Amino acid sequence: MITVGIVGGTGYTGVELLRLLALHPGVEVALITSRSEAGRPVAELFPSLRGHCDLAFEDPDDERLAECDLVFFATPNAVAMDSVGHLLEQGVKVVDLSADFRLQEREVWEHWYGTTHTAPDLIREAVYGLPEINREQIRGARLVANPGCYATTIQLGFLPMIEAGVVDPSRLIADGKSGASGGGRQARMGMLLGEAGESFRAYAASGHRHGPEIEQGLRMMQARSAPQVTFVPHLVPMVRGIEATLYAEISDEAADFQAIYENRFRDEPFVDVMPWGSLPETRSVRGENTCRMALHRQPGQNRIIVSSVTDNLVKGAAGQAIQNMNLMCGFDEREGLKAPALLP
Repeated sequence: MITVGIVGGTGYTGVELLRLLALHPGVEVALITSRSEAGRPVAELFPSLRGHCDLAFEDPDDERLAECDLVFFATPNAVAMDSVGHLLEQGVKVVDLSADFRLQEREVWEHWYGTTHTAPDLIREAVYGLPEINREQIRGARLVANPGCYATTIQLGFLPMIEAGVVDPSRLIADGKSGASGGGRQARMGMLLGEAGESFRAYAASGHRHGPEIEQGLRMMQARSAPQVTFVPHLVPMVRGIEATLYAEISDEAADFQAIYENRFRDEPFVDVMPWGSLPETRSVRGENTCRMALHRQPGQNRIIVSSVTDNLVKGAAGQAIQNMNLMCGFDEREGLKAPALLP
């Protein structure tokens, strides 16, 4: 049994962590923090947790957090980096769900996030938390940078073909679509039902923060030339889910793409390769820590097409964070994450 703390418990990822950890037999949630809701019972703000969580929100306190075995940061960007160093010194393991430690180059991070990084000495220590690539490094890590939701969905979709060297990694396209929960729980005009409902639009088409994270991940896959991804995200009028349609130019016509994908992910508990030509739906992974994908090729074209879907709050955030926690703390990687998707 380990004790964990959650910093930033009033957002969608915070409540998703509580939902999933409530059924984890090896974890006790010892505290959950929120400056704005300190003193308020968690189940009062989130009635879905009545009978599952009897904690009240607390003000963040590094000394209280240092009593935990592991701490999740479900905070806005540029918050975790001010506390992580102290916790690591006290022997606490950390899984950061924000972007503070995802990028390995400080200058690149500061460009995309518009502020000074206050813990640059920890950037290189942080292990990028995509288990399908870094499983063994995660097992021995003190600090894990949980990947972004788009980055997870897209990197897993590209992974087998990049590793196998059967496509041109300099000519990749990722067309991503996300539900509104991907934008967080803050009150923002563009996320209101009257603004986002009955509509569909691209955003950050001139450059998205997950772009450099995705390209960094592709370099980790042993790409034979510098990877380049044209990534355009879109907001769709649903609550949960990401669908990424991925395009790559084939460089090896003899490659059996279906076999490459099935072989690469055969032993991965949270990746599902469907039969050739299938059309995975976001609802098929709702509430589940799974990336589901399928392959396509149109007649007379030299492009392979991958449709990759995840729940942005589970495999794209809280579920993957628990998967990383399981690896860091010696649990079965699937513990607390075995429930099937919710349907309808």
